[in-house]
Amino acid sequence: MTARPAAYLDRDGTIMYDFHYTDQPEDVLLLGGAARAVRRLNEAGVPVIVATNQSGIARGFFTMEDAERVNARLQQLLNAEGAHVDGFYVCPHHPDFTGPCACRKPGTLLFERAAADYGLDVARSVYVGDRFRDVEPGLTLGGTGILVPNDETPEGDIAKARERALVMTTLGDAVAHFLDGQR
Repeated sequence: MTARPAAYLDRDGTIMYDFHYTDQPEDVLLLGGAARAVRRLNEAGVPVIVATNQSGIARGFFTMEDAERVNARLQQLLNAEGAHVDGFYVCPHHPDFTGPCACRKPGTLLFERAAADYGLDVARSVYVGDRFRDVEPGLTLGGTGILVPNDETPEGDIAKARERALVMTTLGDAVAHFLDGQR
């Protein structure tokens, strides 16, 4: 069986609002158009993988179980709009608290784990997020990185993405670009 391309998406600031250290399911709020973009990927048969840094766990702000409840709520909200995430991959570390790790973005371990679990081709996949560290793993692995900036995206991240990746206005635009390239 040939490995399939996937859409690796950041969570906070890309699919849902980033309230910084979201630990309560009731705080999950989808960004406009996010469910529609995820549903387009689902309908095209593209696995949707969420890869997220959650340093609040290392900082003691919340637990992995809290992060899993937030992910479950995100899945519930997407399901209500006919969309779904195939897999959630969480880095609970922060180098200042737990030391270095290979899974914290821009590290590639979360992406490689998902590729092994789902039979994915990392080089044919798209990597979308609101920070350069979200798209950089795609560049390292030979895929396509697309930055979807918001008001909190550092200007330096946008400049790096303009040089090395793509910059698009919305997740929907990023998904459309990726799906058009799959034809």
